[in-house]
Amino acid sequence: MDSQKKYPKQFSFEFFPPKSEQGQENLATVTNELAKLNPAYASVTFGAGGSTQEGTVETIGNLLDTGLDAAPHLSCIGSTKETIRELLNIYKEMGVKRIVALRGDMPSGMREAGAFRYANELVEFIRSETGNHFHLEVAAYPEFHPQAINANADLNNFKRKVEAGANSAITQYFYNIDAYLRFIENCEAMGLDIPIIPGIMPITNYVQLARFSDLCGAEIPRWLRLRLEAFGDDLPSIRSYGLDVTTELSQRLLEAGAPGLHFYTMNRTEPTQTVWKALDL
Repeated sequence: MDSQKKYPKQFSFEFFPPKSEQGQENLATVTNELAKLNPAYASVTFGAGGSTQEGTVETIGNLLDTGLDAAPHLSCIGSTKETIRELLNIYKEMGVKRIVALRGDMPSGMREAGAFRYANELVEFIRSETGNHFHLEVAAYPEFHPQAINANADLNNFKRKVEAGANSAITQYFYNIDAYLRFIENCEAMGLDIPIIPGIMPITNYVQLARFSDLCGAEIPRWLRLRLEAFGDDLPSIRSYGLDVTTELSQRLLEAGAPGLHFYTMNRTEPTQTVWKALDL
């Protein structure tokens, strides 16, 4: 963990573009509350193939209006060079300084990836178009990407993103701290030296968490899965236990030398706020 301990700790949030007027009002309330915690920045997800791209731009503008440093996600799957170039110009004009550059998932029915097949190609394109204007975040997978051929292939994919010009990385969420620690060891052995910030998903709803985890390849350890299942429909107990687990994991990561935490808020205030306060950040 020596490569990570030297970086100042940075804390950030992630939101997704709301799809309704009620969702927009809810997100405005959430962002106003979480902005009081003074995060380094807040990121906003991006739908491949155009599903939420307009919503991302609008949400980024709203976050900037609250005084937050906002970082849009850019997904290369289903995007053209012209589309990405246009978005880069829009974000430069808005005053955006940070971008999360991702491969993204292939939308249903889409046969070809588009102008970019992998995230490293998107990173290279952003650098060729804008130089060092943007701080570029990329994704990391301590438990390895579900579509990776094997662990070594996934590590090499991450290396290509770093060599293409990534400044730092955010991990997929996980609940096994050893997965993160071993991933850092592997990166150090490959000579990779950028901040790799753990993604934190507060546990409040087991059914929802299990569905997300199955889709993205994040493992819920057997001991945790069985304990959450044992609560049945007792949602208050699931929430209380889940947030205790999330807080303990976050504390152990920071003590081990992780360079911060990136909270997947799910557009809610209380879960992230609860863990944040418990950690005395």
